[in-house]
Amino acid sequence: MSTVSYVTEEGLINLKKELDQLTKVERPSISQQIAEARDKGDLSENAEYDAAKEAQGMLEMRIARLKEAVATARVIDESKIDTSTVQILNTVKIKNRNNNSIVKYTIVSESESDIKLGKIAVTTPIAKGLLGKKVGDVAEITVPNGSMSFEIIEISV
Repeated sequence: MSTVSYVTEEGLINLKKELDQLTKVERPSISQQIAEARDKGDLSENAEYDAAKEAQGMLEMRIARLKEAVATARVIDESKIDTSTVQILNTVKIKNRNNNSIVKYTIVSESESDIKLGKIAVTTPIAKGLLGKKVGDVAEITVPNGSMSFEIIEISV
């Protein structure tokens, strides 16, 4: 049984676009590569054929994961997001109490996470530690490098 994945409308659109690209463009391309490699003769020593088959396997695995992600995705109505406590799709400004640095993260589903854009997955230790906290609360979060202390400064959408 798959777990439900909460995504934004944009996140679901992006998942569907990627799935469409893989099934309509990449899959036929790999099939063509396999056919061309097969036409070259003996398959037992055909490196091109082996590489194409391996690429096909990886592609089919990615397609299966995307199909599952789309099937289990539930779009969150962003207009109904509460900002009294930290939850998915909130943007949270936090202060690292160890070094006084301030960072801002948006908590999103795994499929939408992009640390360069300040989007962290709800399954990360920091996001898990922030969930349910209010402005002014201090979250003690265990990360791979040890324990960190964050103060919630602001919660927004």
